[in-house]
Amino acid sequence: MLISQTIVVEEPIDNVWAFFDDIPQVAACIPGADLTDKLAEDHYGGDVIISAGPVKLEFAGQAQVRSRDNAKKIITIDASGSDKKGRGEAQAILIAALSPTSGGTTVKISLDLVVSGAAAQFGRGLIADVTAVLVNQTAGSMQARMKAIAMGLDPNTVGGPKAASGVAIAMTVVKKSATRTFSRFFLPYKPVARR
Repeated sequence: MLISQTIVVEEPIDNVWAFFDDIPQVAACIPGADLTDKLAEDHYGGDVIISAGPVKLEFAGQAQVRSRDNAKKIITIDASGSDKKGRGEAQAILIAALSPTSGGTTVKISLDLVVSGAAAQFGRGLIADVTAVLVNQTAGSMQARMKAIAMGLDPNTVGGPKAASGVAIAMTVVKKSATRTFSRFFLPYKPVARR
């Protein structure tokens, strides 16, 4: 499943690119992610916890930088993980492409996600909705951490969402699902002209 999202960060492109060079710092912006085990150069291990309502998945996994283009400001990261209770696996290829804008930096994120096992049973729409919510929360956390760095503060004092959970995620997902469902039934009626 391919999920694309564009976020705008109110920082110069060089600052954002330097931020993306620190994979554990980027991971700290993702709700529920903790990639602090350095396995090798540009290769990290850790955990990701996702909880939306009654659904809770805990993945142990790895993330590795596949490529980094400093001139074009594009980074590609391979990630994979297995649910700790053996209920499924997830693999992802994330591509982040940065470009300067008048308000800072645009980050185009492309996430090619493959989920198997229990998580896959929730369907493409639900997974896409949860992922979109997480990307928005990640953008807010990233913004706060970069501002802290610019002010000379420890970005870890800013914090951010520690776990991908809560009523906010569940409500947003329900709202998006309901909008999709109702739009199918209540599209504007266009009568067919008779001759």
